[in-house]
Parts: sequence; C-alpha cells; structure tokens
Amino acid sequence: MISAIWGAEALNRKGNLNTQGPFLRVMTTHTPVLPGEVLDALQPRPAGVYIDGTLGAGGHSQLILHAAGSGSRLLGLDADPDALARAAERLASFGERAVLVNSNFANLGEMAQEYSFIPCDGILLDLGLSSMQLTDGERGFSFQQDGPLDMRFDPTQPETAADLLNNLPEQELANLIYTYGEEHQSRRIARAIVQARPLRTTRQLADLIARVTGRGRQGIHPATRTFQALRIAVNEELQVLEQVLPQALHCLKPGGRLAVISFHSLEDRIVKNFFQQEARDCICPPEQPICTCDHHSTLTIVTRRPIQPTDEEVNRNPRSRSAKLRVAERLPDYLETNLG
Repeated sequence: MISAIWGAEALNRKGNLNTQGPFLRVMTTHTPVLPGEVLDALQPRPAGVYIDGTLGAGGHSQLILHAAGSGSRLLGLDADPDALARAAERLASFGERAVLVNSNFANLGEMAQEYSFIPCDGILLDLGLSSMQLTDGERGFSFQQDGPLDMRFDPTQPETAADLLNNLPEQELANLIYTYGEEHQSRRIARAIVQARPLRTTRQLADLIARVTGRGRQGIHPATRTFQALRIAVNEELQVLEQVLPQALHCLKPGGRLAVISFHSLEDRIVKNFFQQEARDCICPPEQPICTCDHHSTLTIVTRRPIQPTDEEVNRNPRSRSAKLRVAERLPDYLETNLG
C-alpha cells in the first residue's frame, strides 16, 4: 500500500491539507477527517501523552505525534487487525513513541492502565469507518462492493450481519432497522428480508431494499440506513460508546481534552448528552427541590456547537460531510479543588 507522509507542515493556515507544494508527498485512499480541527482540539505538545481509541489507518495519530514532537507518546487501539497492520506501517518511523494494540476501545481504560498511559493529555475517538473498510468488499460494510454480509470490526466476533438478517424474527429485525438506522420504512424492509431469506451478500440486500423502497432521496442509496443499522447492531457500537466515554474521562489529567468525531445523530446525541451531564454539578430531576445526587462537574465543554468540515474539505473528501467534532476538557477533581 502506498503510504502518505503527513506532518504539521502538510496543513495550511486554515488547518486543511495542502494540495500543492512539497509537503503532501502522496495522497492515499484514506484521508482523516477534520485534521486541523483535531490538532486545535488536542493541542499536542512535547512530552505529551495521547490515546487514539479508534486508530484506523493511523492518519490522525500520525498528525498528533508529528505535531507533539519530541518525547510525546501515543497509544493506538483498534479492534480490526487489518487496520492495525496498516497503521503500524504508517507509524513505524515514530518507533516506541507509538504503542499499537489490537483491542476494542471498550477496553480503553484497561489498556491505558496496562500500557502506562494514565493520566494522559488528550484522547481522540473517531467513530467513522475508514476508507479501506468501505472499499474492501470482503468486509461487507458497503453495498458499493459486492461481498459477504459480515460487517464485523473484529473478525473473531461470532455474529455477522448475515446471522442477524437470516435469524431474527421479523418484528425484532424491523425494530433494529428503525432504532439504529432511523429508517421509516423498516417494517416493509424487514418483511421483504424475511420473505427473501437466506440473504448472503451485500448486493442481494441492497438490491432487495431498492426494489422495496424505490429510489433514495438526494442521491442517497435507499439501503444506506439499513446497512448502518446492521453495522451498529453487529458491533454494539452505541453500547460501546456509552461504555468508553466515562473511561476516557477517567484517563485524562486535569486540563486534558477529549475529542469525539461522530457521523450520525445517534452517536452525536450520546456524546452531547454525556458532555452536558458531566459539565453540571447537579443531575437530579429538575422537579426535585433538593439535590441528593452528590454529583460534581468533571469537565467543561469546549465546543458549544459541534465543529463540522468546511466546504473545501467536503469537496476533497466527501465522506467527511456528516462528521461532527465535539470537544471537552477535564476539570480538576472536586475534592482536590475544594480541599487542596
């Protein structure tokens, strides 16, 4: 695979990638989203300690390590062994400064403890699929390439998308597609799937949904939401996100920052609600006259509104169009602040 060499100098003053000049030596099919915005959020510095909980092909990690410079370290986690291998190649020049581990970010706290990355200065969670996962038909993530209905990030997981499609009762399947895909034709799609079973390939499923629902709106394929729902269910993505956010907060030192890039409203809602809850001193129901929760704010929200890609970035990298970046900063512990 051709790799790209990206450094801080590969970004222009607006934080976008330079498309001219000597700095961007080779472009690949993988382009990390919001690269300049991520650096602004994490503010990498010499001797800093960072965690990339969703390593992917290593594009963001490479930018962070290069910008942080001398003495900085980064722990990169990914459940996909193929992605980890590509990232290892990309980050090889950083030597022992980059510690890469084949693990789901649900284990972020445990891995950070095991590899001595607590406390850390910054954590990045990029919840999107990499370009390589989308274009590899054998992974089954996209209907653009025909392949088995797999969709597992971790190939050792026992359950595939085909297992769900071919075994779930019709009502459960309809609920899954509606809940995780926000697909309003979920019942019609589930009924057609049950009648057409067994389904084995992405092309079979995409063609079936297109026949049942008709053309998608605004150039979006009608199978998009169903594929999203199946991927989320197979990998338990929303449950894992809810698990990792408090772990990430615990790993940060005071002043450390957590940056999360989401790509659909279900993810963004979880991140937004978590940030809002942890930014409040009291989380009791509003109708309760006396506080009994004993909760104290643990973070401050840096981005009141999510940061989205510029038109220039979307034109360059269309897959970035739905990205939303939210950033929060860890506060000192309550007892440390009030008793120290």
